[in-house]
Amino acid sequence: MLNNLSDVTVEIVLPNYNSEEYLEETINSIINQTFENWRLTIVDGNSNIETQNILKNYIDYPNINIIRLKKRKSAAFCRNFAIRNSKSDYIAFIDSDDIWDRDKLSKQIDFMIKNKYYFTYTNYLPFRSKEKIYNLKEIKPEKIFTFEKFIRDTSIATSTMVVKKSSIGNIKFSNTKICEDYFFKCQILKKVNFAYCLSENLMKYRIRKGSLQSNKIRNLYWIWHINKNYNKMDLLKNLLSIFCISVNSIKKYGFK
Repeated sequence: MLNNLSDVTVEIVLPNYNSEEYLEETINSIINQTFENWRLTIVDGNSNIETQNILKNYIDYPNINIIRLKKRKSAAFCRNFAIRNSKSDYIAFIDSDDIWDRDKLSKQIDFMIKNKYYFTYTNYLPFRSKEKIYNLKEIKPEKIFTFEKFIRDTSIATSTMVVKKSSIGNIKFSNTKICEDYFFKCQILKKVNFAYCLSENLMKYRIRKGSLQSNKIRNLYWIWHINKNYNKMDLLKNLLSIFCISVNSIKKYGFK
């Protein structure tokens, strides 16, 4: 039975492709964690030489596992691969351009152990790519999410999530072009019923111009697609989901 921080292990899953501009800062934010019993698995989809040169700097770290794929694969494939091969007690996620606060894991794992939570997330601070002035407001998600609440407000940022490994089972990220993490969160919420927020800003979320997630219309299309084909929603419920997600996205990030 896991009763304190020294008893637990955390697998950090990082899918990676051509992220040479930001990768080093992301990895260093993990290395600098006050929680020590972590293992970072980087699944790299045949990145360019610049990214490979950065990864070489971390080959000798005993708790960093770098898996190089021969072909580019989706973030969903990379995450599913890492989860399937993990033996850790908890699974944490981070994208290759986001930054963790150094106390992120220690605070969040302690929060989960003390309350016996299976799925948690935190507040986070969005910022524009390359800007060191964090000029957007801190995102403070709802304290508790259920599946029904989440399909109307997708404020659980993937790079803030920690899930107990035993709760994942056969659940996978969907094999879609984007929004694969949306379906994963939906499935976990259906299984464990609740996700809980540690209401502290413990992650900086980089907004990059031209990234797959930066196009709001494209995001909504894929959420619609996942709702219809994976969540098996009827038309009315899907329309309501898309409308509510749109309104909440504008509240968070404005019209930019």
